[in-house]
Amino acid sequence: MENNLSESLRERTFQYQSSLPSLPVPLLEMSLSKYLNAVQPFASEEEFKATMDIVRKFQEGVGKELHQKLLQRAKTKKNWLEEWWLDAGYLEVRIPSQLNVNFSGPAPYLEHCWPPEEGTQLQRASIGTWHTLQYWNLIRTERLHPQKSGKIALDMDQFRMLFNTCKVPGVQKDTIHNYFKTEREGPCPSHLVVICRGRIFTFDTVCDGQILTPPELLRQLSCVKECCEGEPEGDGVAALTSEERTRWALAREHLISIDPHNNTILETIQSSLFIISLDETKPYSTPENYTNLAVEALKGNPTIRWGDKTYNSLSFADGSFGSTCDHAPYDAMVLVSMCWYLDQQIKVTEGKWRGSEAVRPVPRPEELVFTVDEKVQSDIRHAKQQYLESTQDLQIVCYAFTAFGKAAIKQKKLHPDTFVQLAMQLAYQRIHKRPGSCYETAMTRKFYHGRTETMRPCTQEAVNWCEAMMDPTCDVAAKRKAMLLAFNKHNELMAEALEGKGFDRHLFGLYLIAKEEGRPTPELFMDPLYAKSGGGGNFVLSSSLAGYTTILGAAAPMVHHGYGFFYRIRDDRIVLSISAWNSCRETDAASLFNNFCSSLHEMFHLATTSQL
Repeated sequence: MENNLSESLRERTFQYQSSLPSLPVPLLEMSLSKYLNAVQPFASEEEFKATMDIVRKFQEGVGKELHQKLLQRAKTKKNWLEEWWLDAGYLEVRIPSQLNVNFSGPAPYLEHCWPPEEGTQLQRASIGTWHTLQYWNLIRTERLHPQKSGKIALDMDQFRMLFNTCKVPGVQKDTIHNYFKTEREGPCPSHLVVICRGRIFTFDTVCDGQILTPPELLRQLSCVKECCEGEPEGDGVAALTSEERTRWALAREHLISIDPHNNTILETIQSSLFIISLDETKPYSTPENYTNLAVEALKGNPTIRWGDKTYNSLSFADGSFGSTCDHAPYDAMVLVSMCWYLDQQIKVTEGKWRGSEAVRPVPRPEELVFTVDEKVQSDIRHAKQQYLESTQDLQIVCYAFTAFGKAAIKQKKLHPDTFVQLAMQLAYQRIHKRPGSCYETAMTRKFYHGRTETMRPCTQEAVNWCEAMMDPTCDVAAKRKAMLLAFNKHNELMAEALEGKGFDRHLFGLYLIAKEEGRPTPELFMDPLYAKSGGGGNFVLSSSLAGYTTILGAAAPMVHHGYGFFYRIRDDRIVLSISAWNSCRETDAASLFNNFCSSLHEMFHLATTSQL
């Protein structure tokens, strides 16, 4: 009786979906007032006056009309932003997504049971894969606990996109193909795809209703590896996924036209649970220096990753791991949740399998061989060449700052995330002698199908504090006062963004209504200060807190003269990955890291001497 009771009381993964509130539309005057505050640090007095005038006209005229239309849209959709965000933010974007849009990251297992060690690749991959399949099964049987913020349920819809999902290129716009189903909804594909040396294989992970055990998975992976060893590399069709989107769409159409079986193979890849990439590189990394692993994860061999899959599990020859994921259908926090689960499971089992060693007679992996012609081979060569050129231009560093972490910052009664953000602002201003327009991810999952809002950390208060820190005549008390004002402002804006009261997505919605109606672009969006302050995806600092776990990611900068800045905060350290483009002479990822570390020390010293 007790068991049945706990079973009926257990929260199901998606049980709160229908009761989540709709995404709100902020008040127009509130959004425009916040917008003016956000552009002020980048404006001269003259420029700011002109922008104030543009904003006033917008508020009284076209903005008012567009806002009314947005309110009408919000009445008919539980999330007025969802389709727009997916289309304009991801699916209509034509630049190659594998390097410019995907997020990637190093796995943290090397910090405990799995330090780099040759000869362990397949055995570790089989255990990691088994734990991943358990996570898939938790979602499929709706036994994964719904996530909450305090007592408030968060939207779990993105977890449906983690497995059995793939982006498919279109000439003008891509689409998301999702094959996942919960047990109650019906059958769900359970096959994996393994890519090794440019060759593609598949096998089912379920036999007689049971997920394959690590020894069984090991046999399947060993089969693939043996098949590829000492043989020429495959055609590397996967490299096409790293291509510019329209080119890839046309190449894909051609691939299907030469043999209908090619379409069957594409469907097998798209519907698979996820991809395992067996990588021959050995990106030796340590808990203090993850750079090699982060580099390989984000810009490794394109012939063994399917860039459009929501999850590529990268297994390296030295027994270390990473991942690369299509960003369109879900945000990084979903992958962080799964990888944190994997890390904890691997740690608690000491990276070993203690179950049965028996191996059932399951069918061997099947190789998926595309029919290719000279045009396909030429398309693959072109894709590899453009990918190589782009990756050579991308610089990534991934280091741990180990002097202190969350525990020491909280002792000073300061918010750890805000601490990092302000240190980044100070580091940027030190190097570039000007404020850095900055995007920080704020999560809006309190709302139905909510994803993210922009929080802009480069406030006037942050700029004033940075100037005080760089002014040799400024005393400690003034610096402390300026720092507290900057902290308070940041915390206030972040809290509002989490409640759906940011302004960037609101303005984006107004812009899209004007575009959909064929109206001229409103002057507000043409104003030089709009882009200068980061609007329209022009932030020079693209940043995100991956959380307080062991999981970290990396992504390319948003703009050519910018940085990607991603970090995780632990009790005793702050680990971050910074990206920049080599072809931009102004930016250097290593230099930003060094200045950031100095900023952290200065801030901590200020917090200590001021006895905050």
